[in-house]
Amino acid sequence: MKARIMKAFLEEVHEKSMKFTMDDLTKRLGISKRTLYEHFSSKTEILDAIIDSTLKEFDDKTEIIMQDTQLTLIEKIKKVITVIPKYNDFYNWQILDQMRKSHPAQWERVHAALNEWDELRELIEQGIREGIIADQNVSLLMKLIIDATNSTMDRQFFYENSITVTEALDSIVDILLFGLIKKNPE
Repeated sequence: MKARIMKAFLEEVHEKSMKFTMDDLTKRLGISKRTLYEHFSSKTEILDAIIDSTLKEFDDKTEIIMQDTQLTLIEKIKKVITVIPKYNDFYNWQILDQMRKSHPAQWERVHAALNEWDELRELIEQGIREGIIADQNVSLLMKLIIDATNSTMDRQFFYENSITVTEALDSIVDILLFGLIKKNPE
């Protein structure tokens, strides 16, 4: 039931922004308020559950990649950058801006998570040490990668250009790792 409530919460956010009520949620779900409140005491609690779920899923998927001894360092970097949690459609600039205004503590958690990426930093530093990645300022590299991947939250641009988030992330990674200039076959 909790997963169903969280899914309905996201549907309400997409249709009505963060301004919907718990009544709206019960109507969408076809359940009583009592049933809803048995699982969640407030919209904030549902929002926290969604954030917890996506951050845990992101961390779990990242950890699996980090521990995979079959992957090369470059494959790990690419896979870590392209991890997409189940509720990824929740993370777009419009919704985050609404969250910043109506649920600042939750926005702060998401904002911090979107701008910290310790595992990726570790992989990049390893790549520099091993001579696989050019010796560049790691903080600058991290900012470029984070800003580029966070650009996928501009869903309107990707919708208008018929690009999925997965396609966008794959292209971003290829450009960041392999550049813009075509290699001439020799």
